[in-house]
Amino acid sequence: MSGILSPYLTLGAILFCIGLFGALTKRNAVIVLLSIELMLNGVNLNLVAFSKMGINPSLTGQVFSLFTITVAAAEAAIGVALLIALYRNKPTADVSEMDELKH
Repeated sequence: MSGILSPYLTLGAILFCIGLFGALTKRNAVIVLLSIELMLNGVNLNLVAFSKMGINPSLTGQVFSLFTITVAAAEAAIGVALLIALYRNKPTADVSEMDELKH
């Protein structure tokens, strides 16, 4: 059982680590949003793998994955709307320059 499950978990962990690296190191806000989406997709892969091939196979992981996809879609829509609003005030996509709420 673990021989079948480990490639999925490894791929999910790699996707999550790539997304985490991108979210922590990049300065472009669009790349940060894409990195967060990549992290959520890595988590979704792990949830579906555990729900299909875990100790007690059930639909619980797939249901959580659907909720995560819904949250990711809402996060992307709201994040892009915020980026457009911030870009209209200050024409840059650099995260370090978006400090409008500090003052």
